Amino acid sequence: MTPEIEVAEKQTKRVSVVIISLNRVESLRRSLALLGEAHQVIVVDNGSRDGSAVAGDDFPGVRSMRLPKNFGSTKALNIGLRTADGEYILLLHDDARISGESVERLADFLETHPDAGAVCPLLTDDAGNAVPQMLALPTPSETDPPLRIPPVGEDEIRTECVAGAAIMFRSFFIRALRQIDERYGDYGGSIELCAQIGRASKKIVVLRNVAAVHEGLKSPVPASMLESDRVAGTAVFLAKHYGFGSSLLYRLKTALGALFTFKFSLLSAAVGGQKIDGTVG
Repeated sequence: MTPEIEVAEKQTKRVSVVIISLNRVESLRRSLALLGEAHQVIVVDNGSRDGSAVAGDDFPGVRSMRLPKNFGSTKALNIGLRTADGEYILLLHDDARISGESVERLADFLETHPDAGAVCPLLTDDAGNAVPQMLALPTPSETDPPLRIPPVGEDEIRTECVAGAAIMFRSFFIRALRQIDERYGDYGGSIELCAQIGRASKKIVVLRNVAAVHEGLKSPVPASMLESDRVAGTAVFLAKHYGFGSSLLYRLKTALGALFTFKFSLLSAAVGGQKIDGTVG
């Protein structure tokens, strides 16, 4: 191999795509096939048992990282982000599909819009219909804001926060944060990133003319565990952005509700902050 060819092969790709996988091998394969080989692709598997952990081996250039159990998406994202080399980083769920060309268009948008801190494709179903992806950031009075479908009639839709199925940032923004706060388990990591974009006085934009299919598959994690993890993550978010008192009040209200409805895992999350991997945030 000549030195010129060797240098070309080692050249850093413009975009790094980081995918967290968990027991969705078929949707992960569809996502990797559509992405192609134009970008650096990193798959961090969170302890899958269905073959997802080795799915990336069938795609040249995909780097696979395998964790022994489900540590939650936040910890897995941090592991993937430390490996990412691109100038732009796309966080992608394992049930979302976007073409390599569309990824490039997202990066082009950030390159030409310095006022944007993050950009997202329009999420659709397989039929091309927009699905909910926008939401407000949690507040003490609205701790679980609903997801909304982007409004029609606008090509560039500004929003305070988005679901984390497909969202691109500049890598230096991620590096400046050092890492996503790992007191979050599954819920809260992407919301925290959106909040930090707002604190930096940057906007988050959804591009209507760049689409990604979001299958919206049911989570392989039991619903009770997801609910508990959401409570723990919400408490962390309120403490970080509204103070300890707001978080404590939320914990108390949630704990009382869990006690009266005999949801003891929820009670544990509200009182102790237990995350999806069983550790305390």
